[in-house]
Amino acid sequence: MRPHSNAKREQALDLHRRGATNREVARCLQVPYGTVGYWLHRERLRRSGGDRPSTGDGRRRECPRCESRSFDRRAYSYLLGLYLGDGHIIQSSGHRVPSLMIACADAWPGLIAECEEAMRRVFPHNAVSGTRRTGCRNVKVYSQHLWCLFPQHGPGKKHDRRIELVSWQRDIVDTHPWELIRGLVHSDGCRITNWTTRTVGGERKRYEYPRYLFANRSEDILRIYGRALDRVGVEWKLLRRDAIPYNVSVARRASVALMDAHVGPKY
Repeated sequence: MRPHSNAKREQALDLHRRGATNREVARCLQVPYGTVGYWLHRERLRRSGGDRPSTGDGRRRECPRCESRSFDRRAYSYLLGLYLGDGHIIQSSGHRVPSLMIACADAWPGLIAECEEAMRRVFPHNAVSGTRRTGCRNVKVYSQHLWCLFPQHGPGKKHDRRIELVSWQRDIVDTHPWELIRGLVHSDGCRITNWTTRTVGGERKRYEYPRYLFANRSEDILRIYGRALDRVGVEWKLLRRDAIPYNVSVARRASVALMDAHVGPKY
């Protein structure tokens, strides 16, 4: 049997990164389905820097992306927002399977509960756990398929590298934009009350108004947030510090009302 060329392997990996499933890649390139799976397996090993078992209990878990297994896309959109804001994927020396970790402040127990529930819905066969830290709880789930579901993972900090959603992620976000917005606000956003003073009839009066802010050092993540806001009809403004974008503000009354109806303050 003649071996496949490296060029075809790279083409298969590129198609998968663009959102194609294993079966679609195999059909497009006319290579065996198992060969595509093996190539992706080897690529995950290369990116993780070592061998990784299928599961801790010896059973093979089907990947929602590689094997076209259905998964909760609404919960995934929310979890993606949390990941882009306060999440990261790590592989510690004590575990051969990587973990997705979301840092949640102790001040918002409702957020912690929602994070745990989203992880359980996206990874129904994986245990969700938490680690106490000063002032926060690191909620985590272990899975060998984290790189498949979160292709934005890479070395270094998110704001130091390019962050883009691939086609299948954009489809999910376009279908469930409010879930992504909630995840981003719950991670790096807040609802605050601003105030100002005006002189009316010679008398100085104080006026208060609610406002949503989302701060992130990654311009790409700010752009993803802004695109989701556009999709649901929320008006927003990009704030800059020394000409560097750092914050997205939602302050118009109608847009704040929309955010209150679908997001609300942290709890």
